Amino acid sequence: MPAEVSTTASSQCDVGYVIPPVRRVVSRDHIDAYRSASGDHNRIHYDDEFAASSRFGGVIAHGMLTLAMISEMMTREYGPCWLRSGSLRVRFRGAAYPGDLLEAVGSVTKSESVANGNRLTCNVELLNADNGNRIITGSATVVMAPADTRETAE
Repeated sequence: MPAEVSTTASSQCDVGYVIPPVRRVVSRDHIDAYRSASGDHNRIHYDDEFAASSRFGGVIAHGMLTLAMISEMMTREYGPCWLRSGSLRVRFRGAAYPGDLLEAVGSVTKSESVANGNRLTCNVELLNADNGNRIITGSATVVMAPADTRETAE
């Protein structure tokens, strides 16, 4: 008797599938912690006076800190498959400021058979959820091996 396949597992590979979003308010504490961990001490990320005189008009979150939300969304949905085979191609389009509510969103746009499974291509974006501004846009790819079920890396 064949193994039962979860409808959720198969639908997450279907073109048009909407990946559950990740939402978070970016805070100064997040920015400071990322600055410390990454070693990126550009004044635009902590010096209010300097940042106010920049084209951004204030302190902004690190681009890689905001990009991590897209990877988190993909990890939550595709688990070990994302960690093994995931890749991103993105463009940074705007800045995220302390207090912004950010939302990572995505959907499957292509599903194709490959030698080691099924390669999914997804449109991904990071939005300011309050005003709809696009912070990051791009695509993500992940290979789902035939035997993979809906695993998570949690």
